[in-house]
Amino acid sequence: MAIPRVRTTNLPGVGVQYDLTTREHRHLSVIAHRDGSRSLNVYRSDDPDACAYALHLTGEESAALTDALTPAHHSPGVLHTTDLGLVAERIPVGGSSHWNGRLLGDTRMRTATGASVVAVLRRTGAVPSPAPDFRLAGGDTLIVIGTREGVDAAAAILGRE
Repeated sequence: MAIPRVRTTNLPGVGVQYDLTTREHRHLSVIAHRDGSRSLNVYRSDDPDACAYALHLTGEESAALTDALTPAHHSPGVLHTTDLGLVAERIPVGGSSHWNGRLLGDTRMRTATGASVVAVLRRTGAVPSPAPDFRLAGGDTLIVIGTREGVDAAAAILGRE
């Protein structure tokens, strides 16, 4: 079976559109909006340019759907597990979090857990390898990598109200 091709189109001011035609000749598209939300569109089989159904998903709903479509694990926040026993997980910082407005270094996460924050996802974009002086904000999602125990401990630290 041939691997389906995904066509990518930049949509200035909106985001990126990904188009796929299934083996049943159905046209699907996903628009990845700049705010992290997604639009999933299914087109009519008799007219591949006419949208039959559109669904708008928040960033969190999109992440949950991705996890459901690729269930390599049982935890919905886990991104990937390697043979080395490491996991990467999305950990949100809530608006009422103790860490909202505080510096990443103040969490002492790496020292306390051995887990590392490799990126922060923010509505305005991703911040790879944030420094200790990076200021956290409610709504941020931290990508944390470490052992299962370390990532769980990091989630407990970040979940502090």
